[in-house]
Amino acid sequence: MVLTFLFTLIGCCLFAVYGVLIDYYRRAWAAIPEFDAYGKTGSSDRTGHTHISVLIPVRDEAANIGPCIESLFQQSYLKSLYEVIVIDDHSTDATPAIVAGLQGRATNLIYTRLDDLSIAHNAFKKLAIQTGIGIASGELIVTTDADCLFHPDWLSTLAAFYEEKGAKFIAAPVRMGGAAHPVTIPAAHAHLTLLAIFQILDFITLQGITGASVYRRSHSMCNGANLAYEKGAFHEVGGFRGIDTIPSGDDMLLMHKIFTKYPDRVFFLKSTAAVVSTRPEPTLGRFIHQRVRWASKADRYGDKRIFRVLLLVYIVNLMFLILPVAACWNTWWLLLLVIGLTTKTMVEYPFVYLVARFFDQQALMRWFPLLQPFHILYTVVIGWMGKFSSYRWKGRKITK
Repeated sequence: MVLTFLFTLIGCCLFAVYGVLIDYYRRAWAAIPEFDAYGKTGSSDRTGHTHISVLIPVRDEAANIGPCIESLFQQSYLKSLYEVIVIDDHSTDATPAIVAGLQGRATNLIYTRLDDLSIAHNAFKKLAIQTGIGIASGELIVTTDADCLFHPDWLSTLAAFYEEKGAKFIAAPVRMGGAAHPVTIPAAHAHLTLLAIFQILDFITLQGITGASVYRRSHSMCNGANLAYEKGAFHEVGGFRGIDTIPSGDDMLLMHKIFTKYPDRVFFLKSTAAVVSTRPEPTLGRFIHQRVRWASKADRYGDKRIFRVLLLVYIVNLMFLILPVAACWNTWWLLLLVIGLTTKTMVEYPFVYLVARFFDQQALMRWFPLLQPFHILYTVVIGWMGKFSSYRWKGRKITK
């Protein structure tokens, strides 16, 4: 009886802290002002003076690179003020031919390949980005992925925000699923699989935590599909030096290095015009490998604040897996499980809904309560695999 009371008390205390954390994120997300680069003047003239280099690391992206570059060709930003650099990491498909075919349409499209000797390198994406920065002429480096599409005012909005804030690092929103332009988003929901819906809801949560934590400067978090940072700041912090042996982390680990030097000049850009759109992984296997890759850097964060958050989230979700086992001996734990699941959903729902509404994906929230048990299992399993398991990325096996 004493042990039951003690474990219940500890569990309730941990869950109370978790609830406070989620509500903190909700209030922080709601407090982020939406940035409208041109609404103040009502002007449609997309002027600016910042020279931007957009870096796209690729490997076997023949299915994606064409639409990605076409989307960049449609940017409202002055063509003379931005360049697109595609860095090919030893593609074996038609990626080089597709890029070469598009180069004839634009003088600001640059293609380069990694040196063959770099195949011994373990952090391939970091090496590709570093190579791109080495030939970039822009003062603002923008990174994205080959499977992304962009709002026509994406670069214009990034440039305006950079110029207004004097930012050294900008984390910007990424939307999973649907088209890049917000107006076309709702129609895409009819064709989503349950796996895709699960990924989207999980990704919405991550984006909300990203925006909230960066805005409140509580910890460093971002996504490499939509980042911007000053080339000078990248060199000032030594680029990827010190984190260049870690396969993942070209985004968050670099962000923390820049945050450490410029804590007041790291921002989250909350704007629908700055949203980058990407797609869910089409298969369960690819989804698992992607998330294990993301989780693999959890114990390498220089920012220990986010590690403490991840640890709390992991323990809370682990409790929900322990409770049904304990219920085999005592029905009290089954009651606690039901109460806990209900409370967890009620705590998280307002926060996730708020973020989903920003991405115009609130229609998917009807699935949120039903997917809670699967998300709990996923969090525990992927967290464990990120620490101890290998994974495959771009046809390569990456070991811990």
